[in-house]
Amino acid sequence: MTAPSLVAVVPEQLFAEFFSADHEARLERAAARLGGALLRVDRLHDAAVLGEVRVVITSWGIPPFDAATLAQLPHLELVAHTGASVKAFVTDELFDRGVSVTQAGAGMARPVGEVSLAFTLALLHRIPAMHNALRGGGWYEATIGGQREILDAPIAVIGASRTGRAYLELIRALGARPLLVDPTVSADDAAALGAELVGLDEALQRALIVALHAPTLPGTRHMIGARELALMPDGAGMVNTARSWLIDEAALLAELRSGRLCAAIDVFDEEPLGHDSPFRTLPNVLVTPHRAAGTHEGRLRQGGVVVGELERLLAGEPLQHAITREQLASMA
Repeated sequence: MTAPSLVAVVPEQLFAEFFSADHEARLERAAARLGGALLRVDRLHDAAVLGEVRVVITSWGIPPFDAATLAQLPHLELVAHTGASVKAFVTDELFDRGVSVTQAGAGMARPVGEVSLAFTLALLHRIPAMHNALRGGGWYEATIGGQREILDAPIAVIGASRTGRAYLELIRALGARPLLVDPTVSADDAAALGAELVGLDEALQRALIVALHAPTLPGTRHMIGARELALMPDGAGMVNTARSWLIDEAALLAELRSGRLCAAIDVFDEEPLGHDSPFRTLPNVLVTPHRAAGTHEGRLRQGGVVVGELERLLAGEPLQHAITREQLASMA
């Protein structure tokens, strides 16, 4: 039996979501070019022989690549993650060994942007409130006069990330007036994206919808707290498909309980969301189970990113989605 040169630590169901038959054939060819075979396992330590492995493909829940694990992988060259965040398992030891790290977050931008758009339209048109009112036996009197259109609506985009830009493109196509908050972007760059660059406080005061797309960094922890939420006008909506890290959940719940704001949320401090969480029962809240990126097309796009990065490695070309030690250090 040929020793594995490429190990995909991806559960069977997820593997089928990420990798088409063509993707799998390309992985097998890449493994052969690396001098071995493709091995698929649920856990890295399920692989009996790791000594010849040069590439590990990861999914969620993998343990850190610590010194003990790396001692079993003396020829490791690349860790390629099918998701976006690598903070939980990428270590300094990897970089010390000269191992490259890459990830497939670029494949997630479009589906997350679309869910953010769906959330935006739902909140503007008061769909959660109307849905819950009808479920409770009422009709539409509670929402008379509260519905808004996206055309000409000021929409705050917090962060010009990949998903932020995908969302910007979508809301612009529907005629919104985007307000962009991002300290790394110039006014000219924002204008090129079709947005007006403003400060956070101004965006919160002007926007009908605030959509969070900022990165998870030490400086973005609870960037939206009680003071910031108080700046939002009555009836405004908060959309979060990024990370719960960005917003103080207790402060948000206080505003939602008052009925002054509404929200649509895909990410939470506690996941799975507790059965007794107020987010489950508040009538002005739309919730989904951290699945904004989970489209059929997006999953295959993520797999395609990983395959493409592996083929670049074999061709001696620079990786397009590499994570550096410095980038990892700045992540929270």
